[in-house]
Amino acid sequence: MAGCRSLLTQIRKRKRRKPHKRIPKNLKQNPHLTEEQQQDFATDDGFSLKGSSPSQNYGVQPLGNFYLSSSPHNSRNTGLGNIQTLTDELVLDILGFLRGTDLGILSTVSKSFYVFCNHEPLWRNLVLDNCEIDNGFLFKGSWKSTFVAAHSSSFDVSKIGSLGFKVKDFYSDYLFQSWLCANLEMKNEWLNRDNIIRRKGISLDEFVSNFEEPNKPVLLEGCLDNWPAIKKWDKDYLVKICRDTRFSVGPVHMKLEDYFTYSNQAQEERPLYLFDPKFANKVPELGQDYEIPIYFSEDLFSVLGDERPDYRWIIIGPAGSGSSFHIDPNSTSAWNAVVKGSKKWVLFPPDVVPPGVHPSSDGAEVACPVSITEWFMNFYESTKTWKKKPVECVCKAGEVIFVPNGWWHLVINLEDSIAITQNFVSRRNLLNVLDFLKKPNASTLVSGTRDRVNLYDKFKKAIELGFPGMIDEVVVKDQERKAELAKPSFWDSVKDSHSGAFKFSF
Repeated sequence: MAGCRSLLTQIRKRKRRKPHKRIPKNLKQNPHLTEEQQQDFATDDGFSLKGSSPSQNYGVQPLGNFYLSSSPHNSRNTGLGNIQTLTDELVLDILGFLRGTDLGILSTVSKSFYVFCNHEPLWRNLVLDNCEIDNGFLFKGSWKSTFVAAHSSSFDVSKIGSLGFKVKDFYSDYLFQSWLCANLEMKNEWLNRDNIIRRKGISLDEFVSNFEEPNKPVLLEGCLDNWPAIKKWDKDYLVKICRDTRFSVGPVHMKLEDYFTYSNQAQEERPLYLFDPKFANKVPELGQDYEIPIYFSEDLFSVLGDERPDYRWIIIGPAGSGSSFHIDPNSTSAWNAVVKGSKKWVLFPPDVVPPGVHPSSDGAEVACPVSITEWFMNFYESTKTWKKKPVECVCKAGEVIFVPNGWWHLVINLEDSIAITQNFVSRRNLLNVLDFLKKPNASTLVSGTRDRVNLYDKFKKAIELGFPGMIDEVVVKDQERKAELAKPSFWDSVKDSHSGAFKFSF
């Protein structure tokens, strides 16, 4: 068994987020809410819990409640003994090295260890780390039940959920916030801001000149009216047509039927997201049920054939699932079409790093809050006072959003959702992509392809062969555009810089 010093050394090497504590004020003032009361709970500042039954939190309360409690003891500390000085995050990191059997035994040592050892993300990691990648898992209502069912088929896991009990006087902001983010409804004020430009029926030239060339996002309506997917795709149809085909879900591959069993029950901080780049190869009918909108028909990466980086995905997820802040790979632009459901989008331009997001100096890694809900709780409010405010919208079924290259964006599903997204390279962002692919650290930045080192040379040669003169033409246009932007305005040209007044020549 590894010693404590060895464990702590391994843990320090992990890059984990620091918890940002913002607990809704009325939750602090109501330390004795029952689960039934929690379901109907709504705070003065707009926070409310989901209508479905909240996941088990074993009586954990936010730390602020400790100062209102009549008890002088925090059972979190008394039950941990000498390791009570460690942060909750570090305690959980140490427990993450244990096997399921060890966690079960340790949970009987004290009330505090009972709470920590039943922390659902610990059991989620055990399930995902131990199941076969190509066989996925059969979700049984909770991750602990799923783990037990996989290792002891004779045990009645339906009893596990009802066996949990509440620990009195247990206070922890870290554990409480994890539970809260899994059970919190999106506030109305997080959804109401909708400042994206919307267009319907515009021409290709209008799209290029008004949005693609200036690199501005836009929400397009009416583009999917002729898609068979809009009418056909629902859970029953997809399960029927996909049969036993397995799709990428986090680190595993699952049948759609099994994934829907999970997503229908999941209520956690970071629900697993089905995000598969090979869906059209696996089930050709899916690729035939949609067509690329005319605005995105030029895709220069197609010159690479089968060697092109991953570029299209089917995306399926329950409410609360989504993608935290990121920039799309390889400096590509993207479009995202919602087939079923709805998504909240928050986008920042390339020169504005979102609050709470910390990219590394080389852009290879990004540190941000664990869950999307956590970002909204702790950082969304601050963006209201920013000079450069984010572009926001709710994209509904039948709508398409254009995400320009380099833009930071966050997406969260507001309900069960199905979408198609594709990344593409047009002549408008060709130079950006070429510059990105030839960066000195391209081998760590390029994604979606096995040959990260040679992608630049392959792509450039294929463009020169397939579209002779295109690169030179794009370079000339880019230089002309920059020169035009550098020209002084009319008022700058007539201003007399020596006198500080205007000079007119008649």
